[in-house]
Amino acid sequence: MLTLVLPRRLMALPGMGRRSAAVARRNVAALKTAYWLVMIGGLLEPVLYLFSIGVGVGALIGEIPLPGGRVVGYAEFVAPAMLASSAMSGALSETTFNFFGKMKFMRLYDGMLATPVRPIEIALGELSWAMLRGSVYSAAFLVLMVAMDLTTPLRALAALPASILVGFAFGALGMTISTLIRGWQDFDMIGAGMFVLFLFSGTFIPATAYPDVLRWIVEVTPLYRSVDLIRGITLGSAGPVQVLDVLYLLVMLAGGLFVAGRRMERLLCR
Repeated sequence: MLTLVLPRRLMALPGMGRRSAAVARRNVAALKTAYWLVMIGGLLEPVLYLFSIGVGVGALIGEIPLPGGRVVGYAEFVAPAMLASSAMSGALSETTFNFFGKMKFMRLYDGMLATPVRPIEIALGELSWAMLRGSVYSAAFLVLMVAMDLTTPLRALAALPASILVGFAFGALGMTISTLIRGWQDFDMIGAGMFVLFLFSGTFIPATAYPDVLRWIVEVTPLYRSVDLIRGITLGSAGPVQVLDVLYLLVMLAGGLFVAGRRMERLLCR
């Protein structure tokens, strides 16, 4: 899929994977104690939502019907949405705020470009680093879901690569946004956009509960497709629609990488 979007000359570069990995290793080497506290905070957020809304409010709601007629507990319904939302927020946080700071203020990438590393390799390396963080979130949350009997171990194993794909797709989108925004004040709009997606992506109620026009808008958003994919896997109801979800996220990933790579070439190689 990526080869359909990224220029062939970039994909054919020898050592591209090695140089991208070097960018990710640089971020690992630069870790500080305070960063681990940030990561713990990012993990706690979906857990708190799960217990406060999925379990707390769920005790008042009881069971909730799915579009196919199946009835599940409210916590089972909300948990995969919390996982998808966590993958989105973790990837966007790493590839917007941190990425923008490194590119525009720290000028970190200017130094990297003095080496054989190319802009597209920086993008791939930063995206890989973002997903190392996202994978830790996803794995820990899936363990919690299994412990709470909200899914089975086999379904949790299948949901892990799906959540990683979600993070990759949103990470590519985040890097594209970072190359377009003008300053720190624009991050308010990113936060507002994430919050709107969090509320209106079938997170707490099925999309079928909305009026028809709003429902179609909800169902084409990237977080809804992510929630639908992970929910289908963790509830054991995956079908052809989830194949479309995967294709949607792959196109989003490839398009985001392509635009981010081209934009970085313009911004950093002037």
